[in-house]
Amino acid sequence: MSGKKDYYAVLGLTKTADPAAIKKAYRKLAKKYHPDTNAGNTEAENRFKEVQEAYNVLSDEEKKKLYDKYGFDAYDEGTGTWREPFRGFGGDFGNRGFGGYQNVHFSSGGGAGFEDILKNFGFGGGGFGGGFGGGFGGRTGSYGYGADMPRDGANTTASVNVTFEEAAKGCEKTFSFRDGQGAAKNVRVKIPAGIDTGKKIRIAGKGQPGSSGGRAGDLMLEVNVLPKPGWERKGQDVYTTVHVPFSTAALGGEAMVETLDGRVVCKVRPGSQSGSRIRLKGKGIPYMNSPSVRGDQYVTVEVEVPRNLSEEAKQKLREFEALL
Repeated sequence: MSGKKDYYAVLGLTKTADPAAIKKAYRKLAKKYHPDTNAGNTEAENRFKEVQEAYNVLSDEEKKKLYDKYGFDAYDEGTGTWREPFRGFGGDFGNRGFGGYQNVHFSSGGGAGFEDILKNFGFGGGGFGGGFGGGFGGRTGSYGYGADMPRDGANTTASVNVTFEEAAKGCEKTFSFRDGQGAAKNVRVKIPAGIDTGKKIRIAGKGQPGSSGGRAGDLMLEVNVLPKPGWERKGQDVYTTVHVPFSTAALGGEAMVETLDGRVVCKVRPGSQSGSRIRLKGKGIPYMNSPSVRGDQYVTVEVEVPRNLSEEAKQKLREFEALL
């Protein structure tokens, strides 16, 4: 054991560290060097093993007492055990009839033989055999990755509906969703201006809870923008329609147009044909990464043809046709 590093140094601690500090340091380092996130990194793998070994000793009250008192001299490489609690049976347990038994060893695979010895002296043995067997023989997973290793919670997905205006202008809304266990939850979320259908909003820490101190997963909200009658979106541009009388289309004039910012008055050029477009620069959808920059609005002109004409109106139209 002479080549081993000091366990406190491995965890970045001093001997005054309490159990909570030891556990916190272990979780931080184990997560940093775990093989799952350092595939093919031999140095990280070795560091992970050192961290795990140091924690296995310092988190065990009996082993820690031995290590603090004797260091690695308390470790028997031949048997792979920490043996000092049983060197001085005559001293520590003399009043129970142990006499002068010295250097009693047990295997790290569970300590069943040692339990039999304890039973012969009137002890149940489960606490000693089970405790040491679990400490060194009961590791689980690769590299001793056990239940204390921090595990992050899984992400949760949900879909949310927003109106055309909410997606264009942005807003804050409270949504209800069900987590992975089916529990109903509410979350307040900011909808960025310019978001479109299919985009996702990540809300940190609102997913599945972590275990052993791991962080909670995230909530991934997939946005669905509801349609708005008479409006169409293509990228950051929007398309609408305005109806104008025949006379306005022929002679020119003005038309009231609905935009995302409210109604505006647009000029209609003389001779405008049905299907022609009016461009309203900067009246479209904001860009998510540059909210001050917006697309355009394209307004398609539809000329209204009167359905019911008086005889006088018909006569005037005939005169107009004759003039053409």
